[in-house]
Amino acid sequence: MNIVIGLLLGLIGGGAGAYYVQNVLLKKRKEQIVHEAEVQGESIKKEKMLQAKEQFFKLKEEHEASVKEKDRRFQSLEDKVKSKENTLSQKIEEFGRKEKESEKLVADYEMKTQSLELKTQELDKMQQKRVLELTKISGMSSEDAKNQLMDALKDEARTGAMVHIKEIMEEAKLNANVEAKKIVIQAIQRVATEQAVENAVSVFNIESDEVKGRIIGREGRNIRALEAATGVEIIVDDTPEAIMLSCFDPVRRELARLALHQLVSDGRIHPARIEEVVSKIKRQLEEEIAETGRRTCIDLGIHGLHPELTRMVGRMKYRSSYGQNLLQHSREVANLCAIMAAELGLNVKLAKRAGLLHDIGKVPDEDPELPHAILGMKLAEKYGEKPEICNAIGAHHDEIEMTSMISPIVQVCDAVSGARPGARREVVESYIKRLKELEALALSYEGVSTAFAIQAGRELRVMVESEKVTDLRADELSFTISQRIQTEMTYPGQVKVTVIREKRSISYAK
Repeated sequence: MNIVIGLLLGLIGGGAGAYYVQNVLLKKRKEQIVHEAEVQGESIKKEKMLQAKEQFFKLKEEHEASVKEKDRRFQSLEDKVKSKENTLSQKIEEFGRKEKESEKLVADYEMKTQSLELKTQELDKMQQKRVLELTKISGMSSEDAKNQLMDALKDEARTGAMVHIKEIMEEAKLNANVEAKKIVIQAIQRVATEQAVENAVSVFNIESDEVKGRIIGREGRNIRALEAATGVEIIVDDTPEAIMLSCFDPVRRELARLALHQLVSDGRIHPARIEEVVSKIKRQLEEEIAETGRRTCIDLGIHGLHPELTRMVGRMKYRSSYGQNLLQHSREVANLCAIMAAELGLNVKLAKRAGLLHDIGKVPDEDPELPHAILGMKLAEKYGEKPEICNAIGAHHDEIEMTSMISPIVQVCDAVSGARPGARREVVESYIKRLKELEALALSYEGVSTAFAIQAGRELRVMVESEKVTDLRADELSFTISQRIQTEMTYPGQVKVTVIREKRSISYAK
């Protein structure tokens, strides 16, 4: 029992000792852990502080660099502002200096202006004084003296111009051989030989060369009268039994040919008879033209054509279309158009009518600045032709848009009948246009009765009315027309302007 109690006490005491020892060990372990934690915390603290210091120094350096950059920018801007201020100050100083100079110049100008005004007033007074003295001496007013001086200056200018013209003519005579060669070369370049002959020259056959002298007349008065009445140049040369009639207008050439034929047949050739015969032949020629137009319309079965269009159709007889008679060409085109229209089931009468009238613009009484197709269309519209016919006339050279089936038929038939290259068309039309422009320019002056371009445009003969134009005015007129031709027109070689003033006294014995 005692042993058991002793064992129990021993166990209790051992347990208490063990507990005590354990508590001591735990306490030491705890202290050790706390110490280690404190050491480790101190180490972490020092490390964090070092990192914080490094970050601080890094941020400090960046801040200082940013501050320095800003300072540098501010300094640059400040330098620029100072530079601009200096420049502005210099400009202000320069402006001030120029303003002072301007004020000085203004003052000088005002002083000079005042001085000039004073001098002008003095000169006016002196001029008035001299005018009064001259008026007293001459017994003329200032207005009369001014008019007399202007008349004298005009006469002097006219005389100078005439002297200048004569000098030019003398110089041209001295250089005649050289100029003649140039004219020949330029004439060759102007038109082809066959075209010039075909469009500008007709031949009048005579029985013997004795007739040439009678046609020329005493001192050339007969041939001059005939040329003046017809506007055709009559060339009488060594060609046996032939006289050349030169003019771009075929109607004029025919008029001259018929007049010559009647004069030679009659045997009486003198200026008065020439004018009478030319006037009579002109009326007969107009009647023949109208009859030719009517007969052509009847032959083709075309009815209701306006009399003016009929007359123009008759004029086609005397017009050549690039190697082909214009009336014959138009009749052929009309027949071709009728055949094509019949094959296509179109209106045959309209097609034939359009084919006959397609070149009507080549034979107008006047020559406006229009292509012949457009002019023909306007003439057809004026005289009441249908729109299909007018369009076919105007569109046969593609100058307006085609609006009917007849238009391409007329164009094709024109090409088939004519077969003419476009280049030759432009040459001939521009040649004839230039000659008509020469005549129109001369007719624009007061006192001019008629004007004729002859010798293929190398000479312009101007007939003036003696009652309205004096001899001196005739000289001035030839010079003025030549200057206008030189400045306003384009032409090869030279153009001779001849102004003819003839005085006629007529009375009748009854």
